[in-house]
Amino acid sequence: MTEITSDFKGQTVICTFEMTPATADELMEKLQAAYSEVISKAPGFIGAGLHMNDARTRIATYSKWNERGDYQAMLRSPEMIERNRVIYTLCRNFEPVMYEVSADF
Repeated sequence: MTEITSDFKGQTVICTFEMTPATADELMEKLQAAYSEVISKAPGFIGAGLHMNDARTRIATYSKWNERGDYQAMLRSPEMIERNRVIYTLCRNFEPVMYEVSADF
């Protein structure tokens, strides 16, 4: 399980995907496969969680990395470039944002 702590010095990435309920299951399957087969094996990966809202119109992913460059290198890999081409066709919008943890409770 990925812990959220304010003393974490690595990179936190939260991605949001906007989709229709019609593509929700397929998008989640593609994301789960990407995390299982590629992302979780990338250098610097620490852990992640995938979440879908009740309306099945949004997916949020939370991932932790040793360094920002580790996440960026994973995104630039040929395997993820190809997978992201498919993932992008299943959602209206996709937004990855890099964060630093400010506080934990």
